[in-house]
Amino acid sequence: MFHSKFLQFTVASCLLFATAGAASCPKTPDLSSFNSSVLPDLFTFLDGKTKVRTLEDWACRRAEMSAVLQSDELGVLPGRPDSMSASFSGNTLTINVTHAGNSITFAPTITFPANSTGRVPAVIGMGGVSVPLPEELAVIEFNNAEFAQQDSSPASRGVGLFYDLFGTDASAGAMMAWAWGALEVTPAARINLERVGVSGCSRNGKGALVAGAFEPRIALTIPQESGSGGTDSWRISDFILSTGILTQTASEIVQENVWLSSNFDQFANSSVDRLPFDHHSLGALVAPRAMFVIDNLGYDWLGPFSSWGAMIAARTAWTALGASENMGISQAANHTHCVFPDTQQPELTARQDTHVVETAGNYTFSVPNAQWAPWNVPRLI
Repeated sequence: MFHSKFLQFTVASCLLFATAGAASCPKTPDLSSFNSSVLPDLFTFLDGKTKVRTLEDWACRRAEMSAVLQSDELGVLPGRPDSMSASFSGNTLTINVTHAGNSITFAPTITFPANSTGRVPAVIGMGGVSVPLPEELAVIEFNNAEFAQQDSSPASRGVGLFYDLFGTDASAGAMMAWAWGALEVTPAARINLERVGVSGCSRNGKGALVAGAFEPRIALTIPQESGSGGTDSWRISDFILSTGILTQTASEIVQENVWLSSNFDQFANSSVDRLPFDHHSLGALVAPRAMFVIDNLGYDWLGPFSSWGAMIAARTAWTALGASENMGISQAANHTHCVFPDTQQPELTARQDTHVVETAGNYTFSVPNAQWAPWNVPRLI
């Protein structure tokens, strides 16, 4: 997929879906009594009656999903800082940022292809890259743990360069903080900004998905084995746990880490059915840009069926936009966590006419279906 449209979408092709005019969009109602045991319909506004029928409607619905994901789960994504400068020397990109009197410096490293000239496509490694990449790609190593700490302790909340800049009381959890810092590169670095991807595995795969969802300059998103908080559905994971399979759920994840905004606790500790979204909504924010979801069936904790259901539901956004070839899913049989198996290599490097939606788990999930997604998919183009 690296040789297909997965690295050929330009920033310009995504502008329609980046913003929506508030005056023409349906007003989001009071959601304090919202409750749904099924995945919320991607193509019905939260007023419960207005349907998505056009590309302009989708821009509004996308903006609505982005807003509630920020307010109820991930925290607010800050805008541009007051000032920013960058320089590139050797293989180090040094970025200086100032905002509201606070300043930070961070320095990702960039490894370029041998004998490369001009601007080259690149993949941002969220804490590193665990998938084999083509030789023609540069790799930007983003130290996300430095930007926002991710220790398995509540004490790490509000610690890191992001919070030095925006304050320890910033609502953004660690994953949203990583997304903010994921793509600040200078032209001197020789990166083709229209051909930048992001990838990471496990908790870094969660971060890669959030970065791809909220950073429209990212052309390709590759979340690998990201589990709950990543490509999994909160609702389906709760269901899996209720059947006796030990799977990470929202109520567990908020006790373990600070990846999410503290505002999410109220939902995780009561009922995720109160959420006016699920992670099919998060995945859908990437559309129509490219995404390739990589999963591992060897770990019940990762909830592979939860990921399958959520991402099949998310994929309907690409279908509605006429871009289904830009979203692939691959779930391989048991292998070591974050060790990419040879069996998935053909799918990772497939040509653009290859339709990759495969699982070794023999799962079935369709849209519409009565249990999880009882809604229809419109054609928006």
